[in-house]
Amino acid sequence: MIQLERISRVYHVGDSEVHALRDVSLEIAGGEHLAIIGPSGSGKSTLMHILGCLDRPSSGSYRFGGREVGALSEEERSHLRQQEIGFVFQFFHLLPRLTAVGNVELPMLFAGVGRRERRRRATEALRAVGLEDRMEHRPDQLSGGQRQRVAIARAVVMEPSLLLADEPTGNLDRASAEEVMELLESMNREGRTLVVVTHDPEVAARARRIVRMSDGELQAEAAGDGT
Repeated sequence: MIQLERISRVYHVGDSEVHALRDVSLEIAGGEHLAIIGPSGSGKSTLMHILGCLDRPSSGSYRFGGREVGALSEEERSHLRQQEIGFVFQFFHLLPRLTAVGNVELPMLFAGVGRRERRRRATEALRAVGLEDRMEHRPDQLSGGQRQRVAIARAVVMEPSLLLADEPTGNLDRASAEEVMELLESMNREGRTLVVVTHDPEVAARARRIVRMSDGELQAEAAGDGT
């Protein structure tokens, strides 16, 4: 599904160069559950942003489903991101003025889906994550675990093939973190490719494959408990 070949990302800060990624080569199979682990500053979030077409590499090749992402126009990249990739972030990124169902509807609004169909699909997505009775609640009326479940419903409402989760349990207590990981893993079992970026060894160990990063490079690879 995904092939990265010698991906590098260099940021220019004043007169200095910051090498966030250095010659990263990685393949991710369709339906795989992969964990990318490493300390802060290791390059794992930069790698996730490139996988999610939120950033461009400075050099190297990124192929998604056989297509060279670097050769796509901005419109094509936006369409790929919108249709094929779902994002779950540590800080939820929910709009505080919108209800749970309103937040889940947002990707479909940007995609031009009609109002009635948006509401139907958002309702189904919230039901799937166990929040049917919280649809009209705003984020400040939900617990951290519930907010993350809303974020997961929003991430999958367009039925993406790739789900990227960046520190999805970082702001949750242990019980809520367990619920969120079980939910993500259930979506992986349905056939979605799941890539989890984390610094937590327990979260990483749940994956089928673990890639460890340090100083912008892939350092080691191991099988996880989900193998």
